[in-house]
Amino acid sequence: MSTATDLFSAPGKGSREPLAARMRPRKLDEYIGQDHIIGPGRLLRRAIQADQLTSVIFYGPPGTGKTTLARVIANHTKSNFVTLNAVLAGVQQIRDSIAAADDQRKLYDRRTILFVDEVHRWNRAQQDALLPWVENGTIILIGATTENPFFEVNKALVSRSRVFQLKQLTENDLREVANAALADRERGYGRWNVTLESAALDHLVSTASGDARSILNALELAVESSVPSWPPADGTAIHIDLKTAEESIQQKVVLYDRDGDYHYDVISAFIKSLRGRDPDAALYWLARMIAAGEDPGFIFRRMLISASEDTGLADPNAITVVESCARAFDRVGLPEGRFHLTHAALYLATCPKSNSAMAFFDALASVEKEDTEVPNHLRDGNRDAEGFGHGQGYAYPHSYRDHWVAQQYLPDELVGRLFYIPSEQGYEGRIRPEVLNRRELQIAAISDDMDNFESSAGGNVAGGTAGDGTHRAGLAGS
Repeated sequence: MSTATDLFSAPGKGSREPLAARMRPRKLDEYIGQDHIIGPGRLLRRAIQADQLTSVIFYGPPGTGKTTLARVIANHTKSNFVTLNAVLAGVQQIRDSIAAADDQRKLYDRRTILFVDEVHRWNRAQQDALLPWVENGTIILIGATTENPFFEVNKALVSRSRVFQLKQLTENDLREVANAALADRERGYGRWNVTLESAALDHLVSTASGDARSILNALELAVESSVPSWPPADGTAIHIDLKTAEESIQQKVVLYDRDGDYHYDVISAFIKSLRGRDPDAALYWLARMIAAGEDPGFIFRRMLISASEDTGLADPNAITVVESCARAFDRVGLPEGRFHLTHAALYLATCPKSNSAMAFFDALASVEKEDTEVPNHLRDGNRDAEGFGHGQGYAYPHSYRDHWVAQQYLPDELVGRLFYIPSEQGYEGRIRPEVLNRRELQIAAISDDMDNFESSAGGNVAGGTAGDGTHRAGLAGS
């Protein structure tokens, strides 16, 4: 293995690395967590052990072991290993690394593994500079990113790499990380008699939010601030109670990002909870977004969409309630505005549901496939300067009983096509019988007109299913 650059290099003389850096695993057997990708028998583990790694991208939240896993590979491989940080490295450094890798391949037939931390920070030009050398095998890429590589990394690079998603460490993983640091005499606190109350460890584990770096930083502060000076004599007793643990770690950080996957995943979970009429889940996801600083306007916009998409005519008041809550929030603001967010969310999570508004997309599909004319009786008679009879034959509904009359409104080619199927939920369930009854009367009236026409033309009209998947009502008398 070649000497790595700054990312993995040893500290200068007299310096002392943080506990999290000192406790980085050096080999696979020391690596904690991520058993779904690095456990015994897993593909990635076998590839590392056989030193036959292909280009990979490690994707996951901070503190889940992406850089650590790269370091384990660096310690294990016989290939030339080079590291770059995408924040600091420019195109020239990329070219220098590629040139060195090309020399290693030509002179020594030796592969080069290039580890790029925060690979999503590179712009398109920087990523494109690397692509040909990954394609021809000069470079084996290991990329690490907290962002979804399928959106933030060059698609060509992603297609030539295997993406491994690293997950937050479990509570058991975090306990193992903490206990390993307490027991390690060389890199941790094994030289001293450190005791950690169970409540203190529970607090550190809970507050670390699956982040190994977070729990090690907190443990370091708790241990080293509990004695007058550091390091104390070997064997010194150090006791960490709950109060010390609470002072040593920040308030639990909600795992969330305003522009990345968690932003979209959490709002998706929230909307699906509203759709599924689970008020408890809806409140949890709402609280998670607000605690993380999500824009309330974004949440209200999504609830306004849900009020029509998922509730619709089952409760026509839903959109009014959400809009009123949004306006009230604008006047009140945070923190009291949380009541209005909650009001709207609970209303949507408990009201009847109907997605009949999706019928629009069936109609849109017909518009995109059919080229139809507006029936003559529906045309604007006020603009009929040429005397084509536009508007003639139109029956004015308000002149009839109940302000309704059975007549054709769809183009001739779409007569009988059903786009809207009212649900049996809430208000929509109450109007359903009337909608269906009027539809039958309308179809019958149109059918009579068509039968009269077809009798003279010798034609025939039948019901069935439209070619675009929408329903077609059978025409009476056909």
